[in-house]
Amino acid sequence: MQRFTKIVATLGPASTDPKVLSDLVAVGIDVVRLNFSHGTAAEHRARLDTLREAMRSHGRTVGVMGDLQGPKIRVGKFAGSKVLLKAGQEFILDAECRLGDALRVGLDYPELVDDVAPGDVLLLDDGRIVMDVAHIDGGEIHCVVRHGGELSNNKGINKQGGGLSAPALTPKDMEDIRTAAALNVDYVAVSFPKSGADMRQARRLLDEAGSNAMLIAKIERVEAVANLEDILDACDGAMVARGDLAVEVGDAAVPALQKRIIRTAREHNKFVITATQMMESMIHSPVPTRAEVSDVANAVLDGTDAVMLSAETAAGEYPVETVESMARICLEAEKSMEVSLDTHFLNRVFTRIDQSIAMAALFTAFHLKVKAIAALTESGSTALWMSRLTCGVPIYALTPATKTRYKCSIFRGVTPLLIGYAGRNRDEMLREAEAELILAGAVAPGDLIVLTIGEPIGEPGGTNTLKLVKVGEHRVAD
Repeated sequence: MQRFTKIVATLGPASTDPKVLSDLVAVGIDVVRLNFSHGTAAEHRARLDTLREAMRSHGRTVGVMGDLQGPKIRVGKFAGSKVLLKAGQEFILDAECRLGDALRVGLDYPELVDDVAPGDVLLLDDGRIVMDVAHIDGGEIHCVVRHGGELSNNKGINKQGGGLSAPALTPKDMEDIRTAAALNVDYVAVSFPKSGADMRQARRLLDEAGSNAMLIAKIERVEAVANLEDILDACDGAMVARGDLAVEVGDAAVPALQKRIIRTAREHNKFVITATQMMESMIHSPVPTRAEVSDVANAVLDGTDAVMLSAETAAGEYPVETVESMARICLEAEKSMEVSLDTHFLNRVFTRIDQSIAMAALFTAFHLKVKAIAALTESGSTALWMSRLTCGVPIYALTPATKTRYKCSIFRGVTPLLIGYAGRNRDEMLREAEAELILAGAVAPGDLIVLTIGEPIGEPGGTNTLKLVKVGEHRVAD
């Protein structure tokens, strides 16, 4: 059975070795994530060179995502690297403090003083430490510790309920966008966007850098949830970034938000990734917890395009085993999914010819139980539209554009294949498409497939033709 849900693996020290990276490609990663919060441009480039060699060796297509750090608001450093805070004690966040102690610590974001007021709740170190703001005195935020614990250098700060004014794109992010363009990544993920304006700014910077990478909005702020549709209109895909999102909205609210974000993204023809702590125990364990198995399976059942691994593959002890486990869980969850395609067409109106053709292909494939859907596409849009609904039939995006081939690697249920035909003869193109599908093991002679294409061949314009093709026969039914 072919796995429809894609796997995103973060690269890092644990996955730098060529043997490990080759094994990750072999066991099924679909996209790699370069975390620009860590590492240099040279280190990222070296890992991509190794990845591309592994792809050639295994004959697989793996997309590349550059993930921007965003405005991580952090405490400064302590004289002794860390302190132990106890419930009820007073503690000061001091913009002027150089080295912290048991009474105060510095801030790398002095503007936090202007963003908080007495009564606000601050969550440090992903919510492990909770402080209530008592009063503001100049550049000092005086707090009372509600839940204590060990606080160490450079831990993050969130404000419960959101409302921090830090811009989504920092000077470092702007430089990293240029790096992402130079590395020729396929996707750029923007951290902490608050509105569509943040995504449009990122798009302008990408355009200026000469990149046409697809933009991913990481939904992790309260404001992003409120402005979800505006953000989706300005990007290509979304990520349910459950770590910071849970800190801002409360962990109990995240499961329902995850379902809402995935559903809304699919309705807007955007792809969506579910991320954070999916298999976190496997950083140190060769097997996942039962809760992690259920978490991954539920994301699949929610309709996510991809599930993402972070430290599990970047710094964990079992990166290959983690991907194998995740792939197995995805496959098992997909087996239990009910396909009710017809209900998705009720009360829907399609005004574009190419989108109508894509939906007709799904409808036809579902009812005729064909072997595969083959979308001959320049931009990948037809394959994306098809992947927004589940018909239970594998979709193959056949494209002469190398960039499109990699972009399609994250779409649920879509396998990208590169074709070299550049002429205008329909039958020759169909023969090459059939040959590529047979070579990929997707079909065999005699299988019935649904094929979509734009005609006349070689002319600019969208997909406008649907055909039923029996593989190996040259007669084609329109």
